[in-house]
Amino acid sequence: MGRAYQNRKESMAKTAAAKTKVYSKYGREIYMCAKQSGIDPDGNLTLRGLIDRAKKDQVPAHVIDKAIDKAKGGAGEDFNPARYEGFGPGNCMVIVDCLTDNPNRTFGDVRLCFTKTKCKIGTQGSVSHMFDHCAILAFKGDDEDAALEALMMADVDVSDIENEDGLITVFAPNTEYAKAKQALAEAFEGIEFEVDDIQFIPQTTTPVEGDDVEMFEKFLDMLNDLDDVQNVYHNAEL
Repeated sequence: MGRAYQNRKESMAKTAAAKTKVYSKYGREIYMCAKQSGIDPDGNLTLRGLIDRAKKDQVPAHVIDKAIDKAKGGAGEDFNPARYEGFGPGNCMVIVDCLTDNPNRTFGDVRLCFTKTKCKIGTQGSVSHMFDHCAILAFKGDDEDAALEALMMADVDVSDIENEDGLITVFAPNTEYAKAKQALAEAFEGIEFEVDDIQFIPQTTTPVEGDDVEMFEKFLDMLNDLDDVQNVYHNAEL
């Protein structure tokens, strides 16, 4: 699969307003994960991965703790996942993942981002069949055979494994995330994941050139400014 995956863009934001949006998105995702699958990170590996990513993106501990405490109480908002697909500038393919408490509002907001940048929102499944929904785990090391053996022993359905520049990267179906992470943690004591995520990886890329580049950046900025948008995946090659 090579390096065709995109790491999350919620790296340290430049402004206080942008930081607040990043913190809010992590808080919402942590809250829903803890509420649905348990508040103990040791028993909920997806939650542990979220917390680790949040810490790497310098999300304050009180934001993480507040989200988990809210899930512990069982009260609070009810967010539901919503996924929108379509074609962005230069006819690139786009998937927008959201968590929303008002699907009608969210759909309207996302559709406006498409229409204002002369893009076309599609129906469910219109582009997602051209992406692989993958768990991605990367860690420093050079023994990919040992990693593959550990995964195979745990009966993990590995899609691909690569070793480049001292970094072993494992790709597996998204449904294998917890099992793959547990197998690697047990096989490599003290393992620290450089990448620990579930993403949509494009099977092909679409060149975006000329005036479409500026429009594409505007399109992404508009989507990322929406509170309900958690992640945007695309196959644009700039």
